[in-house]
Order: sequence, then structure tokens, then C-alpha cells
Amino acid sequence: MTSTVGSQAEAQIRELVADRETAMQPADVERLVARLAPETVRFGLAPPLAQSGPEVRDMNGLQTWFDTFDGPIEFEIRDLSVTAGADVGFCHSLNRLTATPLAAPESFTLWFRSTLGLRKIDGTWQITHEHDSTPFYMDGSFNSAVDLQP
Repeated sequence: MTSTVGSQAEAQIRELVADRETAMQPADVERLVARLAPETVRFGLAPPLAQSGPEVRDMNGLQTWFDTFDGPIEFEIRDLSVTAGADVGFCHSLNRLTATPLAAPESFTLWFRSTLGLRKIDGTWQITHEHDSTPFYMDGSFNSAVDLQP
């Protein structure tokens, strides 16, 4: 692999992640699902512990989740780090979601960690692994540390 291949791959992955960031704000379900490989595995914030294949690419389920919010959704990807080879890459970032649940008096902001594993399939980078998480307090309460900010 030459550094040019790695640089091009990194740029393409950064472009994919930026597209996902902008697709979150208008709740563009098709764009969000488009770059998920058929065999994608997801370890998301919501139950269950893991999802794979068709569950991850369920546009109706994703739209149902978006429909639980009133008004715009703000989404930011920060501190993105990308490592890429010719056909395999991964990246990690801190992500911010701000939204107002239906009938809630105010919005919430949640920072969480995200890691993506990607493969170049038929010349296109696709997400094959997605892992989002929030830390938890190890003080015996086991509460999610949703109040953390970078």
C-alpha cells in the first residue's frame, strides 16, 4: 500500500462520515442506511445488545425512532480519527445528539463515543461494524454518564 492509497481511503471515509452527519439533521433515513453493508453488526445505545444484517438496515425502524422527536435534530461528529488501508478501515469519534422528545418541555444533549469498521466492497466504502457507547459511573450506581462533555 502506498501512502497515496491510504490518503485517498482516509479522505473517502471522512466523506462517508460527513455525509452521515449531515443526513442525521433532516432524518434522511435512506442516506443513513445506504452505506451500511448487508452484513453490518451494530452495538448501539438502545437495546438489544447487538443487531445485525436486516435489523441494522431497517429504514422503518429508524424512521420510527426519528418520529419520537419534535423539531430539528442536531448531530455533530467531533474529533474524528480515521485509519485506512486499501480495503479495510476504522474510525472513532465523539458524537453529540441534541433533540427534543415528543411532548417534552425541553431538549436533551447526549455525547457518546462511536467507532466504525469499514470495508471497501465493489469499490465503495461500506460500514460493516458500528459501536456506540456511553460510559457509566463506577461508583456502585452504574448510572450512565450522560452528563459528560468533551
